[in-house]
Amino acid sequence: MIQPPGRREQRKAETRQTISDVATGLIVARGFEAVSMAEIAEAAGVSRKTVFNYFASKEDLVFDRDEEARALLREGMAARRGMTPLAAFQSLVRELLDSGHPLLRINPGAAAFWSTVADSPVLVAHARRLQAQLTDDLAQWMAEAIGRPAGDAEARLGAAMLVASMVAAYEKGLASQALGKDPREAMVQMIVRGATGVLVALAGTPYTDPGAHP
Repeated sequence: MIQPPGRREQRKAETRQTISDVATGLIVARGFEAVSMAEIAEAAGVSRKTVFNYFASKEDLVFDRDEEARALLREGMAARRGMTPLAAFQSLVRELLDSGHPLLRINPGAAAFWSTVADSPVLVAHARRLQAQLTDDLAQWMAEAIGRPAGDAEARLGAAMLVASMVAAYEKGLASQALGKDPREAMVQMIVRGATGVLVALAGTPYTDPGAHP
């Protein structure tokens, strides 16, 4: 009996998540370089080929939520087209923080994960590539929102500052948790500082001022 597409896609998503969860557990416990794709496949109960069907590389296994993060940003910015790009970004981030979204959640598991990343030059380099891609995406969406061409210099400046502020905010949150403090409070402080910097850097532009000419 042929399964309906909805169920088939659900099973694929479940398999992908299982592989990712198993891989993350092994890598956090032993280190990125110490775990092979064959070991991940065996522990997940699938073939090595199946692992590669879902993930092009071991790095992609670790950062399996990259596409989700980019989609979340794209859809969140699109849903706020009536706002300036800066206001739209701030609104989206506040919503994610207030809802406790996993991508911004600080907990012991997150601390262990990022400690593992920091211990691997390969993962650090991959994380930087993903950050650069996210910055490019945000710059494009910001420019499109006000009718400017992709690659607009001011959009790139604003996007770089906003993404950097989010990375700094997350790092500050991790550090605060390690000290027994409220990570959310520390994150909000850094996010506000980043947004204030963009407000100053792009003052008089449509990125921050709804009355400015494109």
